[in-house]
Amino acid sequence: MTASPEGLPAEVSRRRTFAVISHPDAGKSTLTEALALHARMISEAGAIHGKAGRRSTVSDWMEMEKARGISVSSTALQFNYRAEGSDTDSVINLVDTPGHSDFSEDTYRVLTAVDAAVMLIDAAKGLEPQTLKLFQVCRHRGIPVITVINKWDRPGQAPLELLDEISERIGLTPTPLFLPVGIAGDFRGLLRRGEEGAPLEYVHFTRTAGGATIAPEESLTPDQAEAREGEAWTTAVEESELLSATGQDHDQEMFLAGQTSPVIYASAMLNFGVRQLLETLVSLAPAPGPRPDVNGGAREVTEPFSAVVFKVQAGMDAAHRDRLAFMRIVSGEFERGMVVTHAQTGRPFATKYALTVFGRERNTVDTAYPGDVVGLVNATALAPGHTLFVDKKVEFPPIPSFAPEHFAVLRAESAGKYKQFRKAIDQLDSEGVVQVLRNDIRGDASPVLAAVGPMQFEVVTARMLTEFNVETKLDNLPYTLARRTDAASADELGKQRGVEVFTRSDGALLALFSDKWRLQYIEKEFPKLTLEPLVATAD
Repeated sequence: MTASPEGLPAEVSRRRTFAVISHPDAGKSTLTEALALHARMISEAGAIHGKAGRRSTVSDWMEMEKARGISVSSTALQFNYRAEGSDTDSVINLVDTPGHSDFSEDTYRVLTAVDAAVMLIDAAKGLEPQTLKLFQVCRHRGIPVITVINKWDRPGQAPLELLDEISERIGLTPTPLFLPVGIAGDFRGLLRRGEEGAPLEYVHFTRTAGGATIAPEESLTPDQAEAREGEAWTTAVEESELLSATGQDHDQEMFLAGQTSPVIYASAMLNFGVRQLLETLVSLAPAPGPRPDVNGGAREVTEPFSAVVFKVQAGMDAAHRDRLAFMRIVSGEFERGMVVTHAQTGRPFATKYALTVFGRERNTVDTAYPGDVVGLVNATALAPGHTLFVDKKVEFPPIPSFAPEHFAVLRAESAGKYKQFRKAIDQLDSEGVVQVLRNDIRGDASPVLAAVGPMQFEVVTARMLTEFNVETKLDNLPYTLARRTDAASADELGKQRGVEVFTRSDGALLALFSDKWRLQYIEKEFPKLTLEPLVATAD
């Protein structure tokens, strides 16, 4: 159904587009399933690390994911959710991201396509390295963050200790909307906070078999809660009042400015606190808004159609060997079959095959609006960061390349397969699976691959074999970090021990260093050399 010009703002206002950021095993894929369950998109939730007989998560599709119980590739989910007291459905776009520590830039790129993020924290482990890196990207892009402290059904830290850690380590002021009743490992329910920390209600949860269905909720008044839970309720009330005394109450402007983060305690495995998260997303997370273009202007959501590609994935359908480009719609209305212009080439692009993708399930998209994510099939000309538009040209800034930490040389085992080898490298490079680096010394036959996590090398070698029938050999290089440099600095850097300079496929010059001490030494000895950190650089 096509929206009228008057209806387009209404469609935009209904949408919430977000990603979940977390360290491995914090429960991200389990939370994804729980959200889909509460939206009635699926009838039974699975879990990645479940007991025998429990369904595996439907958002993971790659064979490597199924074999290892991890998430490697990102997946876009869309579902409707009607918030309490509302007479219209909100449209939730959840852009799922790889959850393993060994993943690609794909995780970071997803954050260029969303309007908010849910930071998922393990109640026992607190803030972990991968979460910190992902938060850096959110801060770099000005993305507001909602925090979910997960696994409260298991032993963990004290609730206020976790809030202090968030404040101290990332400078984000946590403002809980709900506090847990019962210590970690004895999760009874949630205290909903009101003004100045006053308890508004007690939401009591009842477990279901294996957490496979929605957990029944019971709403009690504060007096009823005190009579039922005793000291556990009194402790939660005191903690709520203490937080208000230190100014940790929700402020919408400060949240949207990235200064504070609403907090919810939950157990995704048991489906406790999941509805509260959905309600929070609908009520507090921003709807799609204007996006800056390369000329310094802003593309309003009501202007003619435009979109930015943030991910390209091949091999999702082994039977068709297709290539799927995921685009985030920025403005206007998308209609399947419309002919758009590819900003980078100026050529027309037909959108006959447009899909939404949920795991291996594909559904045709006829119309879509700003904030929605649509997959375009056989999009061989498209790459992450490319712009599509109609009418007057618009182009959005390219997606930045993020800081790689692992480097390796890739070679074809057979010289006779060199042509296929080059074709495969070019495709994987265009998809953004890895960054491809070259210099005159090593030559084209042995490109250097740069990745955020070493598992991406395994993805490369596996896909080289299955999709291109090329056996490869991978040799790790003794470098651990990269800095952007320039031609004027390259000669001097190339003379230094423990340093090597490469040209990335986008033309950028990168200097690789053996370790941070080598980098620090060179920065001290040659202060005039250009050495710029990339986004999400490791400390």
